[in-house]
Amino acid sequence: MSLSELIAGVEEHELTLTVYNTEDVVSDLRERFADRNLAVKTGKTDAGPERFVALDKDGRFVGAAGLDELLEDPQPKRASFDSNPFRPILDQLDETLFTSYSRKEMLAATREIEDRAWRVGKGQLHVGFQRVSTLLTQLETYSALGARDALTVHTYATPDTDLPKQDEFVVHAEETNEIANTWFVAFDGAGLDTNKCALVAEERAPGEFYGFWTYDPDTVEYIITHLSTTYLRLDADGGNEFQNCPPR
Repeated sequence: MSLSELIAGVEEHELTLTVYNTEDVVSDLRERFADRNLAVKTGKTDAGPERFVALDKDGRFVGAAGLDELLEDPQPKRASFDSNPFRPILDQLDETLFTSYSRKEMLAATREIEDRAWRVGKGQLHVGFQRVSTLLTQLETYSALGARDALTVHTYATPDTDLPKQDEFVVHAEETNEIANTWFVAFDGAGLDTNKCALVAEERAPGEFYGFWTYDPDTVEYIITHLSTTYLRLDADGGNEFQNCPPR
């Protein structure tokens, strides 16, 4: 399964957020989640909490929370590595498709994954830049990440220009549509499921990205396995790496 097919699989799942016993905030919530593949509806109950929200996925109940709890979160659409395990609604939205993210928004989410990899300081970080010319704008950041003694950094890009010699990270130069059209960042958590995270998106229009982030260890593992078996093996056979970083 390609990264685009993985995104399409997430896109197929229909999520509905139902706001019970009030209509005051429905418009605000629709605006707040406008860039997510999520329908916001209203409902009423005769018993139970006065105001609450429930999330259904493909018609199946997956979680509920107090409305005030949901409203307190300042940026529910952003990835956050300080996720509170007692926020079931927001946790369930991790693998909801986001739509029309700009490069600025994508870079902000990418920075959070880079920061987690930096703080853990070991494991593997896989990053797709689409083009080598884009990677050149991030050389300082990735040279610093790759210099971490126990952190191996693999970058992927189509070779539209030359890359200066460097020894801190691996560059996989690949002439494929997947690499050219997909922005991805995946951290294996150094083997700890609680540290695993990934962001995957495809550029469906110039400067507009559609995809999802995830903290699900199985999904993160799948992404990294796909990249490793598809491109690392190809480089080993065909010699497409620009530079090899030293063994960890």
